[in-house]
Amino acid sequence: MNIHEYQAKALLKEYGAPVAAGHVARSAHEAAAHARDLGGETFVVKAQIHAGGRGKGGGIKLVKTLDELKSEADRMLGKRLVTPQTGPKGRIVRRVYVVKDATIARELYLSLLVDRGIGRVAFIASTEGGMDIERVAAETPEKIATLTVDPASGLSGFHGRMIAAALKLEGPLAKQCFALVASLYKLFVDKDASLIEINPLIVTKEGNLLCLDAKIGFDDNALFRHDDIAELRDFDEEEPAEVEASRLGLSYVKLDGTIGCMVNGAGLAMATMDIIKLHGAEPANFLDVGGGATKERVTEAFKIILSDPHVKGILINIFGGIMRCDTIAEGVIAAARETNIAVPLVVRLEGTNVELGKKLLREAGLAIIPADDLDDAAKKVVAAVTAAA
Repeated sequence: MNIHEYQAKALLKEYGAPVAAGHVARSAHEAAAHARDLGGETFVVKAQIHAGGRGKGGGIKLVKTLDELKSEADRMLGKRLVTPQTGPKGRIVRRVYVVKDATIARELYLSLLVDRGIGRVAFIASTEGGMDIERVAAETPEKIATLTVDPASGLSGFHGRMIAAALKLEGPLAKQCFALVASLYKLFVDKDASLIEINPLIVTKEGNLLCLDAKIGFDDNALFRHDDIAELRDFDEEEPAEVEASRLGLSYVKLDGTIGCMVNGAGLAMATMDIIKLHGAEPANFLDVGGGATKERVTEAFKIILSDPHVKGILINIFGGIMRCDTIAEGVIAAARETNIAVPLVVRLEGTNVELGKKLLREAGLAIIPADDLDDAAKKVVAAVTAAA
């Protein structure tokens, strides 16, 4: 789960990290009022969406008057912001964040993430912060330092010293870096974060560290432990079908293809998507109905797939272990009748009660295309969609 910059800054401040004062606003008038409260003459207006690259898309603007601030806020609010991370559709800006301009002497980069290969929290640090950190990683990776923390021994002063050295911070700035590293690690562990990214982390002309921008993501599987974090979720930033699937306990991710997939098991789902691509088409979604799905849950999953107007065919691929094939068949039949499905439907069943499941499908009187194995199923659904087109 991701949160907005202004929410991330509030968490950073709670844990003692240095952030500039700022206010979130939903209208240009409110943005100007907050700027007056902050005082000063120069401000930055920042569009709040769950995507990076806002500066490149025109979503971060420096303004020098309140009239200019209102004009920029009005330009952003209610409009779609397209960045390198949003795709061509962009995201609608529903709020802006107003902060006082900072005096920048240097821009740095600092982040924490989970290195799943070794099961540790990793710090990533670079002296090359700012909008082009991706290019730095691609072209000059030697400018990026990585330091992991052993969970058995935890964070120590050594980590702070190594990160300060990697960022070329000395004296009072190094001491500030030690404190920042400690506060970020504590936040990361306390709240079950999956990512904390400070880009840029700046050195001000006054000689202080300041978190100028912040991105934080959390492990969805740990949200049951953090009601305060769950309350920060912005459903407007998420795909409606994914929200509905989450409510039903389904694992669903919308993709850009035309063949909807319903599978039980994440590994089988990925294999199904791969073989669809192998036969020349693109999957429209990842959907894992899980091992203990009911007839009703399968029916709802079917409706979610069909809610995508780009879906031109559906492949159901079920291996019945815990999940019984007859349960899947009953759900498919109920959903097909309820939704009046008008796209080709290919079903491959194998495992527990497979013959009963196939019998139910044959006797349902529906235009269902049976498949013997995964390769056969992929060929048939791609062919059916091509023929229908």
